[in-house]
Amino acid sequence: MKSLFVFFLTFVTSITFAQKSFQGKATYMSKTTMDMSMFGKMTEQQKKQRMQRMKSFLEKTYTLTFNKTASSFKEEVKLEAPGASGPSWGRSNGQGSIYKNTKDLVMIEDVEQFSKRFLVTENMEQAQWEMGMETKKIGQYTCYKATLVKEDTNIDWGSIFSRRGNAKKDSTKTKDVKPAKKMLSITAWYTPQIPVSTGPDKYYGLPGLILEINAGRMTMLCTEVAISSKEVLEIEEPSKGKEVSRDEYNKIVKVKTEELKARFQNRGGRGGRRLN
Repeated sequence: MKSLFVFFLTFVTSITFAQKSFQGKATYMSKTTMDMSMFGKMTEQQKKQRMQRMKSFLEKTYTLTFNKTASSFKEEVKLEAPGASGPSWGRSNGQGSIYKNTKDLVMIEDVEQFSKRFLVTENMEQAQWEMGMETKKIGQYTCYKATLVKEDTNIDWGSIFSRRGNAKKDSTKTKDVKPAKKMLSITAWYTPQIPVSTGPDKYYGLPGLILEINAGRMTMLCTEVAISSKEVLEIEEPSKGKEVSRDEYNKIVKVKTEELKARFQNRGGRGGRRLN
């Protein structure tokens, strides 16, 4: 039954592609929750104040520009009110754009980390989505559920500046023991009514535009879709930055974050006040 369902969606999508070349823009709102206990004991009022200061870091707006084979995902940069700018390390270490080409099967992430800009290039392998029969409405679109479990390679900035990170390490543990892979459970809601195999962030590979993503503490929801039939939307492949593979980039980030974590913990966490 599931195989028949997937075949039907793929068949409908292929027909629609042949009938009309889709292009448009989708707006997404993202919200991320944070474990406040990592900052030590705080009153409810202190928690609210910290969350307010970090609002711009935890709540963001993005635009996905797409056509039949390519897409570009960018954060909308807004002017921030005084006192609500969020942590400086969150602002300076952010993405520029994520370009995906489902025809050439290439993804390029234009990202700035530690005051350097990188072009992280990787081949787009077919994600092992589990297709479900469950549906729900997002706006006027009927969406279908799909799930995926993958390794979580996102940077955990909270753990770097956590007060819990100052605890002494267990001397019985050897350096040769590799930490277990951290896995991430993802739920996507996609609509075949918009027949493009892409979505927000690095997500793709479903027979329709992904309108909602739930991944760990992050939820990303599409709030608006505008299909353009006349205006030609330009989707540029990023070209500025040092070209590296995903593995090379992950190694660079790992080394730099360990150095940053060590410097912070050697100060006994006293530098934490300047990060807000």
